[in-house]
Amino acid sequence: MISSQALLAAHSPLPDLWGEGALFAPSGLDGPTCSAAHFVLTYGSQPYDLLVQTAAPYLLRIRLMEGATLVAATGDVLAAETAAGDLIVTFCAWHTAIGQLPPGAQVELLPLPAVAPADPRAPSYQPTRWRETETLALQHTADRFALAYGETLQDALARAQAGLTADLAAEVSARLAFYAAVPRGATAGETRFLRKCASVMKVNTLGPEGAIRRRWSTPDRAPHQHMWLWDSVFHSFGMNRINPELAWEFLLAVLEAQRPDGMIPHMMTVSGHASAITQPPLLAWSVWENYGFLRDRARLAEAFPRLEAYLAWNLAHRDRNGNGLLEWRIEENAKSRSGESGMDNSPRFDAGLIVDAVDFSAYQAHDMFCLSQIAAELGLTDRAVLWGERGRVMARAIHARLWDEATGFYFDRDFAGDLVRVRAVSGFTPLLLPDLPAGRTARLVAALRDPTAFAAACPIPSVALDEPAWSTDMWRGAAWINMNYLVIEGLRRQGCHDTAARLAAQTAGFVRRAYESEGVLHEFFDARNSRPHAACDRKGPPHLPYDFRAQYGVIRDYHWTAALILAEH
Repeated sequence: MISSQALLAAHSPLPDLWGEGALFAPSGLDGPTCSAAHFVLTYGSQPYDLLVQTAAPYLLRIRLMEGATLVAATGDVLAAETAAGDLIVTFCAWHTAIGQLPPGAQVELLPLPAVAPADPRAPSYQPTRWRETETLALQHTADRFALAYGETLQDALARAQAGLTADLAAEVSARLAFYAAVPRGATAGETRFLRKCASVMKVNTLGPEGAIRRRWSTPDRAPHQHMWLWDSVFHSFGMNRINPELAWEFLLAVLEAQRPDGMIPHMMTVSGHASAITQPPLLAWSVWENYGFLRDRARLAEAFPRLEAYLAWNLAHRDRNGNGLLEWRIEENAKSRSGESGMDNSPRFDAGLIVDAVDFSAYQAHDMFCLSQIAAELGLTDRAVLWGERGRVMARAIHARLWDEATGFYFDRDFAGDLVRVRAVSGFTPLLLPDLPAGRTARLVAALRDPTAFAAACPIPSVALDEPAWSTDMWRGAAWINMNYLVIEGLRRQGCHDTAARLAAQTAGFVRRAYESEGVLHEFFDARNSRPHAACDRKGPPHLPYDFRAQYGVIRDYHWTAALILAEH
């Protein structure tokens, strides 16, 4: 029997906390994946239950003798020690999980009842069958087991039988090799936390499949499962610290989904389906950041025409009133007025009006400045001048039309000329721009330090704490790590390095504490820290017990939360 201590020693310390909903799936870093099959496992409510999130759901129930101690809990390696021997679980292929069972352990595969959505209007995970005959098969001996997915029962049985003789130790070692490139912390606890972040990034990386021709990233293997524009950008920022070549693939996969007219959809699937809306323009920035790691002009040259066409599309199609500021698409869905903005249900959009959006305009201006830098690096002087001037023109419009001197904050403005006076985290995005008028940075920093506004226990709330609409429901008040990252970056650009450092430390601190309490990395966090973060609303009260087939709760093991913690380390 393999000793987990001997097997894991070279990779110690590893994450060792059980968290309900944590992802367990094969990574595209280790070979082919198949997102269309939905063969993704998640940690159950009880150690060492694993829920299989195929179209027909199952429970892989593993029961150990008393006294088991969890020693590794990553996205693709699970290990626990007992006095009699050790449980070790991993994958030998995208379709087969394999494991060692200690004496006295029991393993069984149990079908679970289908779950109807708790609220038909609320988002829920309802995967479709990839093959009409798809199935699972569990094979086991006294000390080994293999769970396999197959397009037919014959396929599944053959794969499971082969899994019983796979080299378990070699598969574990191969999957843990990734952590050698992950920065270590000052303590063992911090290192475990950083490796948990890396684990979430690894499990949410997929291989080439269908319409996506290279390795790509997803926000979470279940329930989101597809490729998303601004998520992929944030994923690349973290992956730059571990594997910048892979970060480039994340970005190129998104760029290759571009339509002939230049538009880049906010969501793309391996089947080739793309959404009809876009998302915050951050791609030129991310390509430029990646260039800082790889220093490869050929990649810049490959990205430049796509980036130029995309930013030109935004200018042509998202400035309806022609005033040099951009507007998000607004939808009739009251729970998601502006999915295009990424801030779906923000109170900014409650009136259902099209507005000159401060964040869209700031992102676009910033990305045009980054595109100007790319053009200059490529020796395209005329294009550098053009995009730099476009960025300056839009920045001037933001500062002239979207700043409110009375409150010292940036707001959206509706087409009637009225400011939409919801103090949202979007009001900090002009910090990214190089030409903030004198005095405005200090007033924005004051808002960050104001305990009635944005100085929350877990900063930064997505709307100010004193806003009447504040709640824990996603973008109506919860704290999001991607927005913290953007504000931290903006503060540095304005020379506020001490404030940025404090915010970065606060952010890492509350994410780590939440992980150590709940065992997962959440999609967003209760800014007031008054409840477990998993209990926050998500377009409605959370469904209990936790089951994203009934209704999405706060998503667990969320990729950008993990990636941006590592990006800041």
